[in-house]
Amino acid sequence: MPYSVNLPSGSGQATLVNSTQADGKTYEQLRLECLQKGKLFEDPDFPAVGDSLFFSQRVPVNFEWKRPGEICKDPKFITGGATRTDICQGQLGDCWLLAAIASLTLHEETLKRVVPHDQSFDRGYAGIFHFQLWQHNKWLDVVVDDRLPCVRNNLVFVHSADNTEFWSALLEKAYAKLNGSYESLKGGSTMEAMEDFTGGVGEMYETKNAPTNLFLILKKAVERGSMLGCSIDITSSAESEVTTAGAKVQLIRVRNPWGQVEWNGPWSDNSREWSAIDSSEKNRLLHNSLDDGEFWMEFGDFKANYDKIEICNLTPDSLSDDGSKKWEVNLFEGNWIRGSTAGGCRNYIDTFWTNPQFKLRLDHPDDGDKMCSVIVALLQKNRRRLRKEGLDMETIGFAIYEAPDDQDHQGKDFFRYNGSKARSRSYINMREVSERFRLPPGNYLLVPTTFQPHHEADFLIRIFSENKAGAMYVHENTLQCYQPDFKENISCVHSKHFDAAPKKHKNMLFLAYDTDRSGRMSSYELRSALNAAGMNLNNKILQLLGLRFADENFDIDFDDYLTCIVRLENMFRVFQALDKQKKGVINLNMMQVKHNFFYLFENVKKALFIYLQCMNYNSCQICQKSS
Repeated sequence: MPYSVNLPSGSGQATLVNSTQADGKTYEQLRLECLQKGKLFEDPDFPAVGDSLFFSQRVPVNFEWKRPGEICKDPKFITGGATRTDICQGQLGDCWLLAAIASLTLHEETLKRVVPHDQSFDRGYAGIFHFQLWQHNKWLDVVVDDRLPCVRNNLVFVHSADNTEFWSALLEKAYAKLNGSYESLKGGSTMEAMEDFTGGVGEMYETKNAPTNLFLILKKAVERGSMLGCSIDITSSAESEVTTAGAKVQLIRVRNPWGQVEWNGPWSDNSREWSAIDSSEKNRLLHNSLDDGEFWMEFGDFKANYDKIEICNLTPDSLSDDGSKKWEVNLFEGNWIRGSTAGGCRNYIDTFWTNPQFKLRLDHPDDGDKMCSVIVALLQKNRRRLRKEGLDMETIGFAIYEAPDDQDHQGKDFFRYNGSKARSRSYINMREVSERFRLPPGNYLLVPTTFQPHHEADFLIRIFSENKAGAMYVHENTLQCYQPDFKENISCVHSKHFDAAPKKHKNMLFLAYDTDRSGRMSSYELRSALNAAGMNLNNKILQLLGLRFADENFDIDFDDYLTCIVRLENMFRVFQALDKQKKGVINLNMMQVKHNFFYLFENVKKALFIYLQCMNYNSCQICQKSS
């Protein structure tokens, strides 16, 4: 589930990136360049070629890329205001996107941000247009040229009912560019696009298992300007109650973005139920009633025929209570990397603990309450763009645990003996999973995961709280080597940790994690093994080490483990020698970088030579001296 909103000041407001162009030029810079050169813009980042259309198949028909002026005599960007009837589905399976665009037209201020209205085919036209879309807490200004795919002079994909209007077709092209191709838009959740239009906070309700006040929740969502969608299509912003035969009837209006196909049951356009209500009320609700895909349903019929409702709120305020609040937000980015931090869900206890962990501290209950309101939204990044590489949405979810006061990454035993305090309702292959919780004040540990281990993805976490909450990525900013009793002689340091003499090798740290005595240890255990050696590394370093030293089965043999330890020891020594002020930060010029890389390389060779000597003899005078 993806959403989007302009968060209130002080609540993690998304930043605006001027342009998505590879050359960094803005829309206005590119437009002026084209006008000065007297030529129309051609987008080098999203060219008019087959690869911009499809990635898994050849272009099935003879497409032509045409500019609006080649399709009709007098093209317009917007004619008579942008409305939901401007969006007609083409030959692409992106009705989820069309439903969100139709809902967008009902929110004028949001629409003007996404679709800047100061664009036209008249004065200043240079074949270039731009749209603002939300991606991973950033507002991007997406620039496109106006060459559109056509067959026999007709637009193939999204188009307006008015064949001289082109804003919806160009918005679809901008969205396709953002995601890599038109084909990448096949199949999706309405919530995903609604989020990209607003930056908001999403909630989903299953109609068959909904709260009793679901109709009031929807009504309040409309009043607050939320965008709504259902499992098939988007609803309009008009929910209403009418009185018939002295009883209140709850009605909901639905739009099918395919158009024409409508509900034929009670309260459909020509049903007999309309004859039982006041004529003025009937005219108000059936105003401009056409065979256009919009229709009314009694709310009970709606719940029986639709599976879920998606709501994208422009603020995190609950739809179950009155009033609005100022919400605080904590933002984190991370990734699951196979072999190190892609541990899978709680079903895989041996690797679950290796997933990224986030500490959350709730100190202040909601006003007038003893509990703390929290919304957790876990979003996987760039998955549509990766479809051309054979990847798609991962199945994701998260769990929340009561956490101890220490700041350490929790190990396997913690999760073996402690159940979760809260969690996502299910693991699902959607872009975002979002849940609202009420928790007592305290320390919590949030663990986001893919369902299965070894599955890689980048993610963004947004944690909303009614009152300010402390949050941190466990070990995100730490890179520590404790070195409790280390001595200056590098050979002695390592003999202390590895008992290098063959007769003692069974006591080495490596063997503690080589549980099946195969001469290999799981790369997921590398964190624990390094911690036991006095090295505390953040997730990014661990991920790199796993990628460097683990094999295709996510195992590390003793030689690679040894090499890893030696390299880390030398890295720490060089860093600490350069960190004169003990601040944990150093600055190097290019000559210093070259010198220190050479120094590291030479010392690694020396240390490995000493280790090999220790492993090849029954006794080692160097190691005996260090004892």
